[in-house]
Amino acid sequence: MAKNLTAADKLNILLWVMKDITNNLSKEGLLESFKQILYENLNLHKLLLFVKHGSTWSIEIKSYDFDYHGINVSEDLCEIKSITFIDSEDTPFKDFDFIIPIIKEDEPIAYVVVGDSGGEEEGIASSIRNLHFVQTLTMIIVSTIENRRMQEMKKEMEYASRIQTFLFPEKHILKNDNRLALSAFYLSHYQVGGDFYDYAYTNPDSKDEIYFCIADVTGKGISAAMVMSNFQASLQALIGRIEYLPDLIRELNRIVIKNSNYEKFITVFLARYNFSTHELRYVNAGHNPPVMYNFKTKEKQFLTVGGQGVGMIDDPALKEGILTLGSDTRILCYTDGVCEIEKDGEEYYGQRVIENRAVMEGDVSDAVSLIISDLNINRDNDTLADDATLLGIDFYVR
Repeated sequence: MAKNLTAADKLNILLWVMKDITNNLSKEGLLESFKQILYENLNLHKLLLFVKHGSTWSIEIKSYDFDYHGINVSEDLCEIKSITFIDSEDTPFKDFDFIIPIIKEDEPIAYVVVGDSGGEEEGIASSIRNLHFVQTLTMIIVSTIENRRMQEMKKEMEYASRIQTFLFPEKHILKNDNRLALSAFYLSHYQVGGDFYDYAYTNPDSKDEIYFCIADVTGKGISAAMVMSNFQASLQALIGRIEYLPDLIRELNRIVIKNSNYEKFITVFLARYNFSTHELRYVNAGHNPPVMYNFKTKEKQFLTVGGQGVGMIDDPALKEGILTLGSDTRILCYTDGVCEIEKDGEEYYGQRVIENRAVMEGDVSDAVSLIISDLNINRDNDTLADDATLLGIDFYVR
């Protein structure tokens, strides 16, 4: 039979729980303490606790021989917004007595399903007097666990964000000179993003060739950043060892599939440029085609030769594009977070801005800055839906 708790009993229990929280008792310890309170102080031996983490529900406590695998919390519980007595046989919770919702900002964050050990009418009546206390206690426990989880996630995101800043190349690696001018920009949609760019001399000693790359991984957050950081490390390790770009992309493809098991893929544009021969070789693996503009002939073209994205299939069919630059040329690379920006319902507004600025006279840094300005790409623009990355290079052919 459920016990009647006095006001003093309830206060002592709350003080005990707050002591556990202050002493930083683990999640498992808090849940065990909660279960024991309901067992020993309230004699509620039938107990289920469902908790929402983000958009998914999980069962944190199951103290009764109950098959919960067929339970869909969104369908079976989420319409319940107040303490509900279970009086129907047509419910998966027919062996219990009450459903107690935990509501925060008008949204359920947890559900406690409880039953008295005896189930007699007197026991149920006694349970009713304690249900609001159970609701309060559950709110304290669940909110504490969720707050700790969010704080831990915040720490992880801050750490990942700091790590990610070191992944982008330092500006001094390629200095603007009489051979090239380079400008890059990156803004993550979340604290940690899935876009990436890189550039460096293929051989730092001879400095006769550079490589440059822009990429975008599916998804956002830490998992996307981890895939991209691994991709970058692999690229830097392989770029000096594998000359033929399709073979290099295939090796990167193998590594990404091994690490992500087909759950992530990356669109990649990767190129090499030789300053002596003025030969540009590239592979576009499913990425938005960079714009190339010849300042002498005023011709604009898109670099499309390549194949499938990295991490999609085991053996992608890839081709290498080969061009010889005959005069000063600009290449402007970007991710879909830039080209897909809309304005006043114009679907391809971002793409149009990129193409217009790619062919403008002046320095490539001016072109990149004006794209950022035209499209209002900044942290205060809450309409941006994705990471935004630009990489522009002017090649001076002498």
